[in-house]
Amino acid sequence: MKKVGLFYSFNSRKTAKIAGIIHNSFSGDEVQLVNVDEVKKEHFLEFENLIIGVPTWFDGELPNYWDELLPALEEIDFSNKKIAVFGLGDQKGYPENFCDAIGIMANFFEEKGATIIGQIPVEGYAFEGSKAVKNGKFMGLPLDQENQSRLTNGRIENWVANLKNDFN
Repeated sequence: MKKVGLFYSFNSRKTAKIAGIIHNSFSGDEVQLVNVDEVKKEHFLEFENLIIGVPTWFDGELPNYWDELLPALEEIDFSNKKIAVFGLGDQKGYPENFCDAIGIMANFFEEKGATIIGQIPVEGYAFEGSKAVKNGKFMGLPLDQENQSRLTNGRIENWVANLKNDFN
């Protein structure tokens, strides 16, 4: 498997915890952790496979660090890259925009030519709406640490197993 860049904010505690679990689910040094708080656009060019970690803030918004980084990535051609997105959200507190950030990020990279992998069915989640849903599936892995934390490890395990196949 080609080396994977796992991009997330090291300062976002819950996202960092999930990124650590995902990182440990891969073997060896297949996955390199990249802090988006300090990243330059050139870092995205170092990998053919990327995992993007992003929580949804407030009413379906990207965190500031991603929102400020995306304009710098506008000029990059991602057509030779496979990208998987995971995100955190709250189905009960924000049911009308659950994990919207997954959809925002996946759509951004897809528009730049990337192949989005790691889609999962919406079954098992209770929400009203989400920008992360496309063709009846989530465009990445949504995790709800507030209401379904007991399901997190199993969801990650299944997701990573699929990513290992898709990244080859």
